[in-house]
Amino acid sequence: MKNKQKKNYGPFLLFLYFTLLSFLTFRTFQLVNINQIKIKGSELFSTNDLINNSSLTFPIRLISVKTNLIEKELKNNLSLKYVSVQRQLIPFGLKILIKTRKPVAQGERTINGKKIEGYVDRYGFFIKAQHTDKKNLKKFPTRVYGWEENYKKTISEVFSFQKISNIELVSINFSPNGFLTLEEKELNKILLGFDPNLIKDQLRIIDNIKNQLKENSIFKKIENIDITNPINPKIKVFKP
Repeated sequence: MKNKQKKNYGPFLLFLYFTLLSFLTFRTFQLVNINQIKIKGSELFSTNDLINNSSLTFPIRLISVKTNLIEKELKNNLSLKYVSVQRQLIPFGLKILIKTRKPVAQGERTINGKKIEGYVDRYGFFIKAQHTDKKNLKKFPTRVYGWEENYKKTISEVFSFQKISNIELVSINFSPNGFLTLEEKELNKILLGFDPNLIKDQLRIIDNIKNQLKENSIFKKIENIDITNPINPKIKVFKP
């Protein structure tokens, strides 16, 4: 008797399975509208921000949403640390998870001759001012001038070393031709030059110089320090 009951459930379960599969398949071809987008992780961005900074157009079939492309576009255009675009069947729509970048310095870059104000995170990424949560911002002691995409690694190296050293940076300045100059709170101007491969050695030298000069108390006499050649660093003092 029990075996007979089990056999009777088989066709019903199979019917239920195919009905559910058909329903879900049908849902993937349905149109998604703007009001069916859910943004999680940040209140800084609106649905319009996501649309204006990606190739998303509405209405669009759920199956047609190119999640990888949208993630890449939003990450680049909104200076985001992490983006995940997920198609959802129940509840129906798009779920977009966002993680913003945390600024550690003010920043400035130039695009087509126009200066753009913003911020820079510890990894060297530039964040436009309008893409930053200003409610939680504080006054940063460091400012980055002349930011460009290919300077990210160098900037990251500088910030990482500053955390474990006595260096107190006022500014990180890249000239239009790429010459790097630092301004340190007590050592004043420090010339580092064009070669990003030297940055680790140069930063160690800066830290060593500062530690040595602390004992002599001559910071006020320093005009600049030239470490473009790490083998032969030069200290220029103000003439009396």
